[in-house]
Amino acid sequence: MTAFLELPAVAVLWDFVRYGLTGWGAGAIVLFTLAATHLTIIGVTVYLHRCQAHRALELHPLISHPLRFWLWMTTGMVTKQWAAIHRKHHAKCETEEDPHSPQTRGIDTVLWRGAELYRVAAADRELVERYGHGTPDDWVERHVYSQHSVLGVSLMLIVDVMLFGVVGAAVWAVQMAWIPLLAAGVINGIGHFWGYRNFKSPDTSTNILPWGILIGGEELHNNHHTFATSPKLSSKWYEFDIGWLYIRCLAMLGLAKPRALPAEMFLDPARNQIDADTVEAVISHKYELMAMLSKSFKKHARRAQFQPAVVEKWTELRKEFETMWSLRHLSVEQAVAGLQSWCNRAEASGIAALADFSKRIRMVSPRRTAIAA
Repeated sequence: MTAFLELPAVAVLWDFVRYGLTGWGAGAIVLFTLAATHLTIIGVTVYLHRCQAHRALELHPLISHPLRFWLWMTTGMVTKQWAAIHRKHHAKCETEEDPHSPQTRGIDTVLWRGAELYRVAAADRELVERYGHGTPDDWVERHVYSQHSVLGVSLMLIVDVMLFGVVGAAVWAVQMAWIPLLAAGVINGIGHFWGYRNFKSPDTSTNILPWGILIGGEELHNNHHTFATSPKLSSKWYEFDIGWLYIRCLAMLGLAKPRALPAEMFLDPARNQIDADTVEAVISHKYELMAMLSKSFKKHARRAQFQPAVVEKWTELRKEFETMWSLRHLSVEQAVAGLQSWCNRAEASGIAALADFSKRIRMVSPRRTAIAA
């Protein structure tokens, strides 16, 4: 056997099977795998999620086309199907119609069988047609990416084996498992099950970690559900969204055009009234204000033992404030009157923190946050 392997032609073939065209060692192959899977994550978060599903930014064809091609090779996912499923998730979040809610389907199902849930939803033509509008519909999408999704991942297997030999099959397996596990499983599962919440969005979305690197910023899932059309997923000063870093770099090169960020809450000391502008600003920042109100309560509760009557009044007014902005049928006039009534009762409650919060409400003014070129 040894003599056979030493034949020139056989030796060359054997080396190719063992090391591929690159001849790289284990360390270099691991680095390649991490880089390749990270590029796939960026394709999902920047192209599929923020650009296609939410229209949070526009991408130049020099970026969007390579990302589409790479996702075809590494995931086999169809843009229209992915965007449609994600849009329905937001529209029917945590109801029986949500394609992948751990609240209705169980955390184990979503975490370990997220890819299966995706395939079931993607096979629903009515869902895809209803929620998949506005996604690419050019020749290559219709005749290549959508029709031959298996071809892409098969070509990726061939490329990996050519580059790294038999080890390339393991590299390919990691690439194929990366999105089903991290995106379909971790984000859709743990992102609605465990973590911290900056905002009281009307669902159980959570931020898994404050530093969004491994999954491209998608770890900041509660922030995303609060400001779904924002191209930036970080919110607090200590949070980091690597996907947003890439978008800003592309924007500086003229290859991406993000939408305006959520408006910053602006307090105008000259304002001391409740009007339509106040309502507009409060609606824009309702989750921030709810969080501020809850934080204020906890802060004052630690400082002193509240009397039961005071705690009851705090709880009553906090719940009323939260409920007020979930009533979508209110007209502007009704919202102005309701907010004015709430502020009057907060100031008359005898609780200094509530009175201070009410005064801040009267100073709130709408102001958009532009994105510098």
